[in-house]
Amino acid sequence: MRDRERAQLGTGLLVVLSGPSGVGKGTVVAQAMSLKREGASRLRRSVSVTTRPRRADEREGVDYFFCTPEQFEERVQAGRLLEWATYLDNRYGTPADWVDEQIASGHDVVLEIEVQGAMQVKERRPDSVLIYMLPPSWRALRRRLRTRRSESEEIQRRRLAVAREEIKWLPEYRYCIMNDRVAKAARRLLAILEAERARVARTDPSAWLEGDDD
Repeated sequence: MRDRERAQLGTGLLVVLSGPSGVGKGTVVAQAMSLKREGASRLRRSVSVTTRPRRADEREGVDYFFCTPEQFEERVQAGRLLEWATYLDNRYGTPADWVDEQIASGHDVVLEIEVQGAMQVKERRPDSVLIYMLPPSWRALRRRLRTRRSESEEIQRRRLAVAREEIKWLPEYRYCIMNDRVAKAARRLLAILEAERARVARTDPSAWLEGDDD
């Protein structure tokens, strides 16, 4: 990589993407990664560890790393998680080592996590980019949850109740994306990351001075 490119790129961004269950966070990130636009090739989606039972269409190491509650607690005690939280009686966490390696390599790592974990990351990594994703309307969110048909009505009601509480934390985030159309939301995500990367605070001027003969 040339010096000027290194000065602009530097290390990657740590991106926190939160939003109510069913809003389409994973779908938007996948769409952004597939676009032939500036920044898309740098995106990496972090895979969380969870104690939640695996669904039929989920793959180990791709959608989540599945473990027992005891194994999860061992990771917490060993300091191997960047953040962790409990959501609907299940625990979720982000492996710290993999995230740090990717960021050091210049990749932008996206954590699709709930508010509890997002606030932990915000405290531990103040330079992280916090984004909250909203559905077009409350009715649209209810409709998306119902079309899943993989959960009981009770679980759906609990997810909606959690969403009502989490929206109160919106002022703690730096950006907000409305997922009215997946392609549009994906472009918005990439635009935010491009703007963040251009901030003076993220630019390392030392690479520009390398080789200066004056």
